[in-house]
Amino acid sequence: MRTANETRNVLVLASCQATFQTGLVLIMTVGGLAGHLLATDKALATLPIAAMMLGTMLVLIPASLLMAQIGRRNGFALGTLLGAGGGAGYADFVGEVIEGFAAVDAARPESHSRAISLVIAGGIVAAIAGPQLATLTKDFSVSGPFVASYGSLVVLSLAATALVALLDIPVPVARTDHESARPLSVIVCQPAFLVALSTAAVGWGVMYLAMTPMPLAMVGHRHALSDAAFVLQWRVLGMSVPSFFTGILIARFGPPLVMLAGIALLAGHAIIALSGVEIVHFLSALILLGVGWNFCYIGGTTLLTETYRPAEKAKAQAVNDFVIFGVMVIASLASGWLFEFFGWWGVNLGAMPFLLLTGTMIILFSLARKTNAQLAS
Repeated sequence: MRTANETRNVLVLASCQATFQTGLVLIMTVGGLAGHLLATDKALATLPIAAMMLGTMLVLIPASLLMAQIGRRNGFALGTLLGAGGGAGYADFVGEVIEGFAAVDAARPESHSRAISLVIAGGIVAAIAGPQLATLTKDFSVSGPFVASYGSLVVLSLAATALVALLDIPVPVARTDHESARPLSVIVCQPAFLVALSTAAVGWGVMYLAMTPMPLAMVGHRHALSDAAFVLQWRVLGMSVPSFFTGILIARFGPPLVMLAGIALLAGHAIIALSGVEIVHFLSALILLGVGWNFCYIGGTTLLTETYRPAEKAKAQAVNDFVIFGVMVIASLASGWLFEFFGWWGVNLGAMPFLLLTGTMIILFSLARKTNAQLAS
């Protein structure tokens, strides 16, 4: 049975997730358009978004190791204050990945998948607030388009600071049972670790490959910014709403099958996106993108928790976060180049080889796992 403190922490993390994702949705709505307005080389329109992710990637390993020493609450508070100071949503992007592991810390092992799911479900608020905030602030400032949009990130970061102060996740205590930590190379080379990391990374990569230039694609095909905001709203709902039952699916069918379903949904997104550029194509494709990401990320994160010991948690999570954000940086940069030279069609076609490779990895891993379980019994 879930304790009162566990429930409280999960609810606070879900509220933090709502704040973090509101900033993320805001940036993804206007970031590419602002970059396109400023850049002389339009292939670099998505560079600002990639630059924010690059900055986040560079601090992820130190941040993860620091949290192992000072605790999740203090680490998140530091991140949100940096976000308020920079006005660029540092905490919004860090929160996306690390909060999944914070949910793990806040819950008992048997509740991990459901805790992660409930925290991700906090993004439902962002699905409504983010696009509306982007639309309202686009021309709010007399200084120029999108200035107020970025300024609102300061307010969101300060709100997140107040929320994380409510967390009550104990600072990790040094273990007294002399449990040995394996070398990082041993942890990373486990098939389960590689499959979990690859699936989560591809889920994030395909998400950003498609999501970053999507407003540009819609505006370029004579749809309004409000239409792009509406589509992004449903994409965030696709990311968040399934979280109410993803944990149940994982408990019932296991992480690999849910991850494979996520890859299939992401492929479905690409197929629909390749079939047309009307609003219905963008809308249905982005909904599948959100649900596919949800299955890949929650399934991958849950499987990853099976691959490390408590003494190995900080470094295993740090590697996972670093790789995921590295993929996001590459995907964000590549999306601008692909969109400029090959259009929306090229962006979505570029995702297909990675989805095929990852789906094959999951199938082979599942077969090997089933065989090993049969031999063990």
